[in-house]
Amino acid sequence: MQRTAVRMFSSVMVATLLVSIGFGITWAKELAPDFVELAKKLKPSVVNISTAKTVKPQTQFRRPFNTPFGNDPFQDFFDRFFDNMQPRQYKQRSLGSGFIIDGGYILTNNHVVNGADEIKIKLADGREFKAEVKGLDEKLDLALLKTDAKEELPTAKMGDSDAIEVGEWVMAIGNPFGLAETVTAGIVSAKGRVIGSGPYDDFIQTDASINPGNSGGPLFNAKGEVIGINTAIIAGGQGIGFAIPINMAKSIIPQLRDKGKVTRGWLGVSIQPVTPDLAKSFGLSSEKGALVSEVLPESPAEKAELKPGDIILEFDGKAIHEMSELPRVVAATDVGKKVTIKIVRDGKEEEVTTVIDRLKDGGGEERGEAAQDKLGLTVRELNKELASRFQLKDTTGVVVTEVKPDGLAQEAGIAQGDVIKEIDGKKVTNPKKYEKAIAAHKKGQIVRFLLKRGDSSLFVAAKLD
Repeated sequence: MQRTAVRMFSSVMVATLLVSIGFGITWAKELAPDFVELAKKLKPSVVNISTAKTVKPQTQFRRPFNTPFGNDPFQDFFDRFFDNMQPRQYKQRSLGSGFIIDGGYILTNNHVVNGADEIKIKLADGREFKAEVKGLDEKLDLALLKTDAKEELPTAKMGDSDAIEVGEWVMAIGNPFGLAETVTAGIVSAKGRVIGSGPYDDFIQTDASINPGNSGGPLFNAKGEVIGINTAIIAGGQGIGFAIPINMAKSIIPQLRDKGKVTRGWLGVSIQPVTPDLAKSFGLSSEKGALVSEVLPESPAEKAELKPGDIILEFDGKAIHEMSELPRVVAATDVGKKVTIKIVRDGKEEEVTTVIDRLKDGGGEERGEAAQDKLGLTVRELNKELASRFQLKDTTGVVVTEVKPDGLAQEAGIAQGDVIKEIDGKKVTNPKKYEKAIAAHKKGQIVRFLLKRGDSSLFVAAKLD
């Protein structure tokens, strides 16, 4: 009787397990997209890009000098010998990927085609066409090409990269290591990644395999829409690739097509993150926003009467949760547009308005300064000797001449040669004012510094032990 019960129980468990496995397989099939059909549908719109660039090496050999008595009788021999030894110019070739958007235009990465003398594209059906660069954007690492194809070409549909979620299925198609039309799949691993490649980093991270040659190729969602342009990898990393969100590309394609370059908005501030200690020193309950550490002269920010110490919470109706968001939002703003900026100043929320100017070529972005968290330091009044020693433009004020290793100042990020401009919003013009400002703080309180370092300004906060 007992054995019969055990057998019945075992049978029930096995049946339940089989049902569970079957349900799991069915659930997984329903959840995952049909990659076979997606690959068939999407490959025609993806192109392999091959480029050639002429490289002219510098001369490495010198011919012998003539003798004082006229031409060397062996000159002709040496001329021919060294001419043959000179390094010849050669074609440097590289491979990449791209995808057709409309009207024979192709989107890819700037680093795939920049400087190329020849560009050829090859479709999945074997057709080849020449292409030319219509526009380049180095800051976003994007390029727009135009083919010489007379017939209509298959195009990729662009999706909404803002709508994707971490964990969604994605597919990459490209030309890794010259292996044409390679299809890889994975998920969205993270959004909003900042990897230090440029001022407007906002990458989609994916574990879909991306390798050299995938650059410029599309990252598709499960609907077959392009939601990213595969751009970067981490050397030695596995399952870590980065794609530019397609929405960032869509916003500049008209400018690349019509002007060949991109015009961006400019506010004119240096900014830094709001750390926990800085948030406390400003009387804030959270670390959101971008802290203004410097306002550039004759900038829209100066006209709006923004000040160092202001914390930007919202720009033109868009919330600024982290410092890195502000440069992207400002850059995407139309030049000449009047915008409202919500800030926190002296613990109170205020609004200011200004008209956005054009970012000039070669720089001028909203600059993010790295602020380190968390006094053992020596200060002296600035003079010409100290200014020369530390290579400072300022000749008056208070300069940090020594920072104690492992001290609070060092932990806070204060460095030798920093000029202390303010403490807790009050100007510091000599060592006595510095000492008075520090003495006013008790143990456990936070001291907020405004420092001048090189051509930039930044805030740091140090908590007194």
